[in-house]
Amino acid sequence: MDLPVLFLLLSLSFSLPLSSSSLHTIHEGTSLSIEKSEDILISPDGVFSAGFYSVGDNAYCYAIWFNKQSRGKNQTVVWMANRDHPVNGRSSKLSLLKTGNLILSDAGKFTVWETNTKSLSPVNLSLNNTGNLVLQNMEGVTLWESFDFPTDTLLPQQLLSRKARLISSRSQTNYSSGFYQLFFDNDNTLRLLYDGLEVSSVYWPDPWLVSWDAGRSTYNSSRIAVLDTFGNFSSSDDFTFMAADYGPKLHRRLRIDYDGDVRLYSWDEEGQTWFVSWQAIQGPCKIYGICGPNSLCSYIVGSDRKCSCLPGYKMKNLNDWSDGCEPEFHLSCNTNESGFLLLPRVEFFGYDYGFFPNYTFDQCKNLCSQLCNCRAFQFTFSREDGFSKCYPKTLLLNGYRSPDFQGDLYLRLPENNLSTYANYVQDSELNCSGQYNSATGQDITENGIVKFMLWFACGVGGLEIICIFLVWCLLSRTQQASSVDKLGYLVAVIGFRRFAYVELQKATKDFNEEIGRGAGGIVYKGVLPDNRAVAIKRLNESDQGEGEFLAEASIIGRINHMNLIEMSGYCAEGKRRLLVYEYMEHGTLAQNLSSHALDWKKRFDIAAGTAKGLAYLHEECLEWVLHCDVKPQNILLDSNYQPKVADFGLS
Repeated sequence: MDLPVLFLLLSLSFSLPLSSSSLHTIHEGTSLSIEKSEDILISPDGVFSAGFYSVGDNAYCYAIWFNKQSRGKNQTVVWMANRDHPVNGRSSKLSLLKTGNLILSDAGKFTVWETNTKSLSPVNLSLNNTGNLVLQNMEGVTLWESFDFPTDTLLPQQLLSRKARLISSRSQTNYSSGFYQLFFDNDNTLRLLYDGLEVSSVYWPDPWLVSWDAGRSTYNSSRIAVLDTFGNFSSSDDFTFMAADYGPKLHRRLRIDYDGDVRLYSWDEEGQTWFVSWQAIQGPCKIYGICGPNSLCSYIVGSDRKCSCLPGYKMKNLNDWSDGCEPEFHLSCNTNESGFLLLPRVEFFGYDYGFFPNYTFDQCKNLCSQLCNCRAFQFTFSREDGFSKCYPKTLLLNGYRSPDFQGDLYLRLPENNLSTYANYVQDSELNCSGQYNSATGQDITENGIVKFMLWFACGVGGLEIICIFLVWCLLSRTQQASSVDKLGYLVAVIGFRRFAYVELQKATKDFNEEIGRGAGGIVYKGVLPDNRAVAIKRLNESDQGEGEFLAEASIIGRINHMNLIEMSGYCAEGKRRLLVYEYMEHGTLAQNLSSHALDWKKRFDIAAGTAKGLAYLHEECLEWVLHCDVKPQNILLDSNYQPKVADFGLS
């Protein structure tokens, strides 16, 4: 054999294995440099790549992306290690240390991200065919994997668990963490959350619906969701869906987009593009915070969503609608210096001072005028039943215009600015667009008087019947106590699971483990038959205890927020009154204030979360509740040290 040929064969025999292994695997002591374009991991089937991805001028994130891409578009990124802390374009590297730790260093100096893993045996990092970046030791034990730490995308066969959540990007071009999250709430329900700079609230499933009306179950505490390769998504809260192109498909991905909607994308091999095969929310204006504060969202089927500032407001950030709009005026608290501009068919849901039924238009207007922080008021009137509704607004967020909405918004502006916006609507004067006489409330008053007299007569007759019935009940004492007990408390807490006393006695091992005590009763830890840990509060057997029971059951039952404690069920047998709450693994804030586990970031998050919960309780929820006993003992911490305000039902 010729020497050149022999030399070539020997060269190939050494170079091929090294090249093959470097495509999808690196070993300990190896680094991938940002300046070497060939330092990219590729899955064995060639579908996925992992490497440094440009997110701006001289800014890079270590990411995983699909090698297939739509024409004219960037690669489709499915995971990022350091989305909120990009590294420099020079001297940055990903290094697999001999200790078993994988670190990402910025310009060779600062560690911006790491897996915090250790191993006594040799380790390797590989990118597999599912798009999962896996760190394993020589025994095949997985030390870390990217599937456990998703960013905004869930791939087929990747589990979404209780400890993980999908967080949207800030915008189409800004990959840092945005305002929207898909996660399992503490009631075991998969939810979408808007977590803005000032407020946070759940918007999917509809927060006004109880779990079973939304097609969800709260009894399975496993909190797991998965998308299979056929396009079927299933969650432990009984939420399921199938892709429109259900069946074996080459590539799919579920992503929470920057606009707050969750979409399932499928790859069209023929057209070489991604298309939406399912999405969570069909009405884009129903997504909280999508246009930011002080703005309107409008949408027509077949066209894109449109955001616009309210009259007298200007866009805060010309590149980002989520920042909303800011006023171009100063609003005085003097009622004589402000007026109202009619915006027909406009609704802003949430963030009310309160709900004021059967207020006339003038009463609603005067109420908003006298509240210094009232930005607008929403007024609706039904001719069918003569019923009016008044909603003064503290914050103008989640606004949209719809021909289906039977009501109007009246925007508060300086009096001398009203004429400037006369052409914004057909009639900018203070009237009610033909539905009623807004200046005098005459239509409401006339109809209201007639209807009031009719209802008054019916009420008097009904009252007489009730009195006769009560007298009869007093003569039948043997049945009264039990019927009032069962009916009254059942109505008060309808919609929650009713536990038998023996069930809760068994769950707490005869009330053995006490975890808290207050003036209203004692709290015990319990475990339900489905292995779900709960906190069971046994109220004192007194008249005051029964009142507390009614207060907590009726108020907490209508309030839902990620920073407020949630009730799971109740027990009412004889004089026994018990409430079943979600269990908070880390107890009260008072128990943790001196703990080293609370660093400054956690303390800040606890303070911010508590403030958000109280803001929702005091100003945003349908049931306007004032918490009069805010203290560290009434702030509970879950497994992730997220705060939950408790005992507001007794305020």
